[in-house]
This record gives sequence, structure tokens and C-alpha cells, in this order.
Amino acid sequence: MTSPDVAALAELLRPALSQAGVELVDVQWRGSGPGSLLRLVVDRPGGVGVDDCERASMTASAILDAYDPIDTRYSLEVSSPGAERPLRTDEEWRAALGRRVHLRLRSGDSERVVEGRLIATGGPTLELEVRIGRGRPQPMTVATADILSARTTVDI
Repeated sequence: MTSPDVAALAELLRPALSQAGVELVDVQWRGSGPGSLLRLVVDRPGGVGVDDCERASMTASAILDAYDPIDTRYSLEVSSPGAERPLRTDEEWRAALGRRVHLRLRSGDSERVVEGRLIATGGPTLELEVRIGRGRPQPMTVATADILSARTTVDI
């Protein structure tokens, strides 16, 4: 059995989940054969709660039962992206403006990690406000091509 096409599943589910009041953020498939897991990550302005996840699960189940796009037994899980969510699309970057972000960057032949408040995004660079040691926050420009991974972080 091959893994289902998660992009096709996303396109199948996105309109119905939108009607249910949530945005489909990610579709993940884990495992192979019986016991596989289809994970849907949903969000909405203000965040999602248990009721939102339950409604999304019932909606997705109905669509998946009707279209039957997966040819093996699997479990369906619906969750929120959580407080520390990945940043991949331009829309996710814009939504993170003003928030603290964690970046894993390419630095020559190695990697480095930078955390700071996202103050500008768009184009080939973004700008963070970073604190070095106990000093005042300073602006830092990062080339988007150097970003290996990025996520929001919780401000403590």
C-alpha cells in the first residue's frame, strides 16, 4: 500500500472544514497499512478548542467516508497547531508579526539558532529584534534563503 496523497486529501477536505469554521493548516500521514494515522491540523482566529476539533473530526470523517480515498484502515486525529507552530507560508509569517520566533539558520557549512521578535517580513529578507546577552534589543536582518526551519515560540 502506498501512502495517500496528502495534498489531494487537503484539497478534498479544505472546503468542508472551512464551512465547519476551521482552516486546514496541515495534513500528515504516519505509518503504513492498518494502524496508520491521518492527522489533520486545524486553526481559526483566536485558536481552536476541543469543540472545534470535534466538529472538524466529524466533518472530515463524513467526507472521507463518502469519498473513500484511503485504501487501508487508519485512525483520524484532529488537533490544533499548538502554541509553537511552524512557519512555512507567507500568510503564516504575516500572522506571526510581533511574535517571538525561533529560527534554525544555515551559516556557511553549519547551522545556528536565533530567537527574537519578528518585526518585518516579505521579500528576500525578514527582520527580527534580538537581545544579545542582557543588552537592549537590536534589529537583525535574516535572508529567508538561509532559514532551514522556523516556528513561533511562547513568550515567558
